[in-house]
Amino acid sequence: MAAVNTTGPAPYIYTCTRMRVRRSKLIPREDYMRMLNMELPEITRVIEETRYKAEIDELAPSFSGIDLIEIALSWNLAKEYQKIIELVPGHLKGFTKSYLLRWDIQNVLTIIRGKHQGVKAGKIKEILIPAGCLDRVVLDRLLNEDSPDRIIESLKGHKLYPVFERELTGAIESGSFADMENELYKAYYANLIREAKGGVKGGHAFLSYIKVDVDTRNLQTLFRVKGEADPEEIKALMVEGGSFTVDELARLASSDNMDEVVDTVNKRIKGESFDEVFELVKAGKSSYEVEVGLIKAKLSEMEKLSRRYAFSVTPILVYLEEKYYEVANLRALARGKESKLPSDRIEASMVV
Repeated sequence: MAAVNTTGPAPYIYTCTRMRVRRSKLIPREDYMRMLNMELPEITRVIEETRYKAEIDELAPSFSGIDLIEIALSWNLAKEYQKIIELVPGHLKGFTKSYLLRWDIQNVLTIIRGKHQGVKAGKIKEILIPAGCLDRVVLDRLLNEDSPDRIIESLKGHKLYPVFERELTGAIESGSFADMENELYKAYYANLIREAKGGVKGGHAFLSYIKVDVDTRNLQTLFRVKGEADPEEIKALMVEGGSFTVDELARLASSDNMDEVVDTVNKRIKGESFDEVFELVKAGKSSYEVEVGLIKAKLSEMEKLSRRYAFSVTPILVYLEEKYYEVANLRALARGKESKLPSDRIEASMVV
């Protein structure tokens, strides 16, 4: 057998090609449309016949119905993300691992919130997705800690530990973890930007992705809270690193004319993918419709980046994001059917 080439461009070309193959196997829109006309047991069978079969079979003795589907989807997502980490070479691994740190934020906050609300550890564990640097063993250990202080103490050495530690007291005293979450994501993006600008090859492509992601996040916040919070409160929610400074976003939020806000944003964010979103905002569509539109626009812009930087971190990131939304779509389908929601309402919540 020929030796595997671990130097030069070959590993990067190989990895990015593997990502495109994986993307080609994601569930296409027409399959989602078919599933919208099925009942939950049929949807379960369809999911079982796809790449989620191993997790369905493994968990079937312990779970059933909607719980089986949701946990199997989460397990599959975590396993797939860990496989990708093992697969990617060189500097792409560092960028990818940093990108996946968002799962550490989500998992730790889920544990702290759940324990704060008296949720049993077993129920919290069911919804954790160990896709970041905190693996299942570490998350189990955090679940067994008896206080938020002990949980955060256990995170010493983690990149985001200083933020967790700094924000915990205020979160406990106020009974809300929203500010803590905001500060964690600000630190998360600041870390990504620092790494992208750190002189490592491929940093420019990574920075291009970060900018699209930050823009999307800030626009979600701007369009969601517009008119419901003062500019200073909105400013505290925004993330640096996108097309607008935080001060500019705060000024936009103070405008009473949404058409002017959209026109200003449109002049700065050139991506055609966002045009449909801006029309939704001008038409006064619900914040939920706007947010789904923003996610679709972000994925479209990421796809363009993955073509422009064909052998960079961007083909990896676009796959990771699309895989996440495949799981989110299947979960929305299953939950919607379980709750007997009409198909059009379920479809509106899906990123397809």
